[in-house]
Parts: sequence; structure tokens; C-alpha cells
Amino acid sequence: MFETIARRDESEPEAWHKKALCTQTDPEAFFPDKGGSTREAKRICGSCEVKKECLDYALSHDQRFGIWGGMSPRERRRYDRGAA
Repeated sequence: MFETIARRDESEPEAWHKKALCTQTDPEAFFPDKGGSTREAKRICGSCEVKKECLDYALSHDQRFGIWGGMSPRERRRYDRGAA
């Protein structure tokens, strides 16, 4: 029974994810090409009510690409080092 619960939990999105503004917009804005602008993604993140939960998720799941919680991968690395 525990295996069934664990598998179901892994496949269901986090509760905060359902409220995230990024799910209602073009995902390409959050994963720009190298050297591409992150301005639009960060603007969307700036008004998102689950920005903190998103950032926490990215840090705890070692998300190495994309804009999460309003931060680029480089910004998240710096933030994570400063928080440790």
C-alpha cells in the first residue's frame, strides 16, 4: 500500500503548482535559450502568489534550468549558497 501512495504523490503536482501563474502562460518564457531574455518570466513571477513555494521547490529538487521563483539558475545558486 505504501508504494501505491508514494507513486501517486510523485505523479501529482504540488498543491502550489496549481496556483502558479507560469502554468497559464507560455512555458518557453521560463526556459529561454542561452543568452535569451528572462525579463518576461521574472515579470510574471513577480506577481505570482506562490513564488516562494516555487523557489523552495527548485532549490530542494536541484532544478538546474529555467526560471523558478523569479530566479535564474545562477541567481538560485548564489541564493542557496548565501542561505546555507
